[in-house]
Amino acid sequence: MPSAKVRASTILTAFEQAESELVGTAVILTNGTAGTVEHVWLDELHGLLISIRGHDGKWPISTVKFAQSKSSAPKRGLDGRTGVLVQLWPRR
Repeated sequence: MPSAKVRASTILTAFEQAESELVGTAVILTNGTAGTVEHVWLDELHGLLISIRGHDGKWPISTVKFAQSKSSAPKRGLDGRTGVLVQLWPRR
């Protein structure tokens, strides 16, 4: 493969990996916006851009102040007292 195709393939592979890691992750941005990453875009000026479910706009990935780690992802379960489906966060 010519070197340009190798570089393009490397970039697309890294983008797909970043997308799979970010979509569905809870984040807090430096401006206080919080929510779940819905989409990821690759922009030639800003690099990776994300959109957050329930908020209009796109933000550079560099504005993410906190991202939920996979190990701290909530589990779903039934509340033993009420029987309501809830998200259970692991203890820290």
